[in-house]
Amino acid sequence: MAYEKILTAFADPTRRALLEDLRAGPMPVARLAERHPVSRPAVSQHLKVLEAAGLVIAEARGTARLYRVRPQGFAPLRAYLDEVWGDVLQAFADEVDKQMEQDDAGTRGQDD
Repeated sequence: MAYEKILTAFADPTRRALLEDLRAGPMPVARLAERHPVSRPAVSQHLKVLEAAGLVIAEARGTARLYRVRPQGFAPLRAYLDEVWGDVLQAFADEVDKQMEQDDAGTRGQDD
């Protein structure tokens, strides 16, 4: 299940912060590291996890690698959440129908 890698990547607050930074546009590791209290090698490791989850992509620009958000990488998580939400809404609708049927049955019994 592809969404599991995404949820694992989101589990770390540093990775979530890096994704937030990258929402503004592509950035090199050095610039990202300046913005966080972690070393450049640690930022690189976090970016590798995000890349493995399909959430970011790296582009070579000269001697630097620019990282950017990969919007289509979020599709498996969105599909999973849509499925869960659909199940929740269906369960709610089923419960409402059940309650209405019980109310109708109770009302019919009182009319007799």
